[in-house]
Amino acid sequence: MNTVTVSQLNLYPVKSLRGIAVDQWPLTPQGLLHDRQWMLVMPNGRFVSQRQLTQMALIDVYFDHQSLVFSKSGQGSIGIDLPCAGVGETLKAKVWNDECEVIESHNEASSWLNQVLKPPQPLKLVHLAQNQQRPQSEPERFGYQTQVKFADAVPYLISNEQSINELNKILSQKGKATVDNRHFRPNIVIDGLDAFQEHQVKMLYPTDKQYQLQLIDHCERCIITTINPDTAKKNSSLEPLKTLTEINPMPTKAHAAAFGVNAIIKMQKNLQIISVGDTLRYE
Repeated sequence: MNTVTVSQLNLYPVKSLRGIAVDQWPLTPQGLLHDRQWMLVMPNGRFVSQRQLTQMALIDVYFDHQSLVFSKSGQGSIGIDLPCAGVGETLKAKVWNDECEVIESHNEASSWLNQVLKPPQPLKLVHLAQNQQRPQSEPERFGYQTQVKFADAVPYLISNEQSINELNKILSQKGKATVDNRHFRPNIVIDGLDAFQEHQVKMLYPTDKQYQLQLIDHCERCIITTINPDTAKKNSSLEPLKTLTEINPMPTKAHAAAFGVNAIIKMQKNLQIISVGDTLRYE
């Protein structure tokens, strides 16, 4: 029987801010519950990420009872009550090529984030407006029924422990600094495959098949992987992206790096629970 073990679970409530490692968490058709449910947008509605503001890497996000809390060392913290209805009028926002309707989540949280990040333009913390869904811009690739909130493209990103171990082995041989999964922001990390074998896996599921994670294709990586999650500084040698391009390029782009697999989910019913330590079968 071909099996792997779930070794890490991570969700990222606010797009491009720090993630939260959890021991168990509900799965939904749109991703781990609350994953990328919020994001920061510019006045024109365009989303903001660490590409523009590397300091986003240093803002912690966590849940405290019925609140979502933002904090940064030396800058204090602020929380917003959940569920969050939002304030003001509906706005038009854009995630890559997808347009969606959003609403500002919390005036004071937006102000605090602006004080901490010091962006060139004022930002707003937003979530999807009531009864709104973000359209699937690549239905032929990810399925017409697939929905996401503010993730780049798909509900889940799955990575493999042995792949990052292999990357770190080669970085060490080059005398370069090693990295960890925070550089790649996966939702589900699995153990039990050879390095980069995840690209040959088509499906992951528990014994009862209450859900099936369908692994679609390689995840192409960007400059964000070169930002140190502890310092928010970009690596001047473009590592680990440079080495990753050498050892695991995109199948159709020799000069682009791949790490992890884009995945969608089919579920028998909503809100299945996944836990660190779970054994999953694979095909």
